[in-house]
Amino acid sequence: MGNNTIVVVGSSNTDMIIKVPRIPRPGETVLGGQFSMAAGGKGANQAVAAARAGGKVLLIARVGEDLFGEEAVQSFERDTIDVHCITRDDQAPSGIALIFVGEGGENSIAVAPGANANLTPAHVDRFSRQISEAGTLLTQLETPLETVLRATEVAAASGKRIILNPAPARPVPVELLRRVSILTPNETEAEVLTGIPITDNKSAAAAAEHLFDQGVSVVIITLGARGALVATREKQEWAPGFHVKALDTTAAGDVFNGALAVALNENEPLVDAVRFAHAAAAISVTRLGAQPSIPHRKEIDEFLARH
Repeated sequence: MGNNTIVVVGSSNTDMIIKVPRIPRPGETVLGGQFSMAAGGKGANQAVAAARAGGKVLLIARVGEDLFGEEAVQSFERDTIDVHCITRDDQAPSGIALIFVGEGGENSIAVAPGANANLTPAHVDRFSRQISEAGTLLTQLETPLETVLRATEVAAASGKRIILNPAPARPVPVELLRRVSILTPNETEAEVLTGIPITDNKSAAAAAEHLFDQGVSVVIITLGARGALVATREKQEWAPGFHVKALDTTAAGDVFNGALAVALNENEPLVDAVRFAHAAAAISVTRLGAQPSIPHRKEIDEFLARH
């Protein structure tokens, strides 16, 4: 595999998207929405983002023995992702996400994990060699926590870079944080992890300090178009984002993480890698859908050249 490979351990879903004038309130029906389907899931999105940004990517995931799973694997292959560590589940369907997207690009998502919930530590052990031989492990929290713990344990034992995107927001054990090379929460996720509401740069810096105390080496707190706080124990910098007209913010964080992993694998300085990731995410929010919105390397380079 070579040490430039990015191994992604995570989820794969099919997204069912309805474009609506506004996100429905509880008990409310909103008419007039446009329906579409697209490939999604945080792990899959990050794998596709990394592959399209120029990375060599292997995905460890689990899908059902159904049409959604078959199409997902074929789609990964089209994006040159190594799929031989994706397993099939004959007891559960492939994961499904139902997504409302409002006119301003905001979204509301419900997920039925299906086979994603059956991605176990045993699957990680089955493919531990691939993790140990890779350059970077990229993972999230849309699969069982014990699976994420095992994947990071294997990667840490081999001295690999570990990027954890702690999404969806949930508390995580300190033993996981201690293994993480780079943690990439948004403001909601940072608050769940630290108990500190993120309202400005000062509160983001305080949250980063709290995470350092938990053992994390590098913290990147993303704040959408406003940019990101890039913090190490020695220095904190602000990496501004790009202002674009958002159509759909679904998968923007996933695109950021996949592109970030590629730039770091190419030995870009941390702040430059974050700028590259910001550019990829900015392009993605101007398009509808998760994986259909993810840009290719040429697009990212051209966007950066214009900005």
